[in-house]
Amino acid sequence: MRVFNPVAIARSLRRIGLMGIGERNADYVLLHNQRKFYPRVDDKLITKKLALAAGLPVPDLYAVVREEHEIADLHQLLACREQFVVKPAHGSGGDGILVITGRRGQSYRRANGDLMSRGDFAHHLSNGLSGLFSLGGQPDHLLVEYCVQFDPIFDQVSFRGVPDIRIIVFFGYPVMAMIRLPTRMSDGKANLHQGAIGVGIDLPSGLTRRGVWGTELIREHPDTEHSIVGMKIPHWEHLLQMAASCYELSELGYVGVDFVLDRTRGPLMLELNARPGLAIQMANGNGLLHRLRRVEALKAAGALSSDPQARARFAQENFATLG
Repeated sequence: MRVFNPVAIARSLRRIGLMGIGERNADYVLLHNQRKFYPRVDDKLITKKLALAAGLPVPDLYAVVREEHEIADLHQLLACREQFVVKPAHGSGGDGILVITGRRGQSYRRANGDLMSRGDFAHHLSNGLSGLFSLGGQPDHLLVEYCVQFDPIFDQVSFRGVPDIRIIVFFGYPVMAMIRLPTRMSDGKANLHQGAIGVGIDLPSGLTRRGVWGTELIREHPDTEHSIVGMKIPHWEHLLQMAASCYELSELGYVGVDFVLDRTRGPLMLELNARPGLAIQMANGNGLLHRLRRVEALKAAGALSSDPQARARFAQENFATLG
């Protein structure tokens, strides 16, 4: 019978720099993210406007729904759109996001293939306006956007959904990245808590290294059985530079930046997160602390760069994923 030594395990985790949620909150989120800047990341409409002003590409905005009476007008407004996405401006974790991929008569076809009547569509939007899917449950507004068509490199490693790329940025320096791959369990959503796969990305090369699905380490997608290891993420250096520039955009010291790769439009920034989760460490098999402290040392020496390209280069030169 194998006996686990909790002291040895703790030392091992500390050796690889694994950061816990309490440490993240106290030493990074609370310390480096001023509350006055949270609306820049917690409201997706504000985030989109800031990104456009900074020259960052984002999915096209078709409409903003703020009042109940506007829902009825939306059917006519979207009559020329076969595909679109509806999302709550203050939603989190993918809750309330509705992906429409086609139509059949007066019904909308969802990403999972199911048909949704106009009445159900209106009911979903009404719930969104009431705050059912939003942080704090407060009344919300809804964004109607372009439906991303993901890059063909992901055709064999995604199930009925669009993969997204999460890059954690500290004082403008990308420190860790992963791609989240939808599965049957996640119902096509790129959400780890709902059953998507997190796959670590080596910062210098842009190559995927290993995946985590729940608590299981994996190398193949459970639905397609294709390898998720060794994929080269397209536009990798550009993605790192875009992520680095989100420091100036958000004015938050510690932030997660989410991107998608569209097959015709290339990288698009989706949203920012002031409290990015820690599963990215499991996906990479590396802890965040050593990398964060490397950036803190730059700050202490007055050597932080004001150039996003230089910060992205530093990340590629110093933050290789082991194993």
